[in-house]
Amino acid sequence: MLWFHKKKKFGLTPQKKKELPDGIWLKCDRCGEILYRMELERNFWICSKCNHHFRIDCKKYADILLDDGRIEEMDGNLTSKDPLGFPKYKEKLEKSQNLTGLTEGVVTGRAKIGGHTVVLAMTDFDFIGGSMGSVVGEKVTRAIKLARDERLPLVILTASGGGARMQEGILSLMQMAKTSAALAELSMAKVAYITILTHPTMAGVLASFASLGDVIIAEPGALLGFTGPRVIQQTIGEELPQGFQRSEFLLEHGMIDMIVSRKELRRTLVRLLGFFSNGKASSQPEREVQ
Repeated sequence: MLWFHKKKKFGLTPQKKKELPDGIWLKCDRCGEILYRMELERNFWICSKCNHHFRIDCKKYADILLDDGRIEEMDGNLTSKDPLGFPKYKEKLEKSQNLTGLTEGVVTGRAKIGGHTVVLAMTDFDFIGGSMGSVVGEKVTRAIKLARDERLPLVILTASGGGARMQEGILSLMQMAKTSAALAELSMAKVAYITILTHPTMAGVLASFASLGDVIIAEPGALLGFTGPRVIQQTIGEELPQGFQRSEFLLEHGMIDMIVSRKELRRTLVRLLGFFSNGKASSQPEREVQ
């Protein structure tokens, strides 16, 4: 496309279009609006036109939710092996590590939210779809046990469209039972557990630790389910209800407790943590949301 400016009354001269760096403008996946990246970032990666919540990585969630955006990471040295000799699995692990800067698909550790110390785990979709292999299951289980032993609230944020990691077969599926059993012990110890489900949270992750929170929060429009809607529709041969498996549908049917915009997520967590700590005042003031 050529750009023009008037040189004479009856003449137009072509002018070269300025080159813009990649990534300055982003297109909304839902409404197609073209958004200025810096403005989108200031708006918590939410489309200003249709309220679509862009998928973001765990580092951005840390910046949004945590005091000073910091987490005291634990078990950061654990990495997956290739127990089945699955074709190209090692290469996929290495590619995800280079892409994300993470050693595995979940980050765990202690953190502060509004002055409240919590044990935190966050999966990252950019690491093989946030899927759960042996190491992800082990790190989540260790985080649960730390919360139980230190009697700290547990907060887990998921973006795990991949569910259980097929490259590790039954070893991956075993993590569903392991994490669920650890959460049963946490519940018996009467330690609070809050889950935050983001788009997408599916399959074995949703069918285990992601759906067992004392309070289950979801972001607007998040896809949440065990099997994807296309597979279900093809299997049963029937049309599915409008918005099936989206967070709004699940809230209406009692599967989750609340839907919270990313702008209000930190504030909501601070209020919940204050409730679970018997109303003890936070030493950290809430950040203002622009």
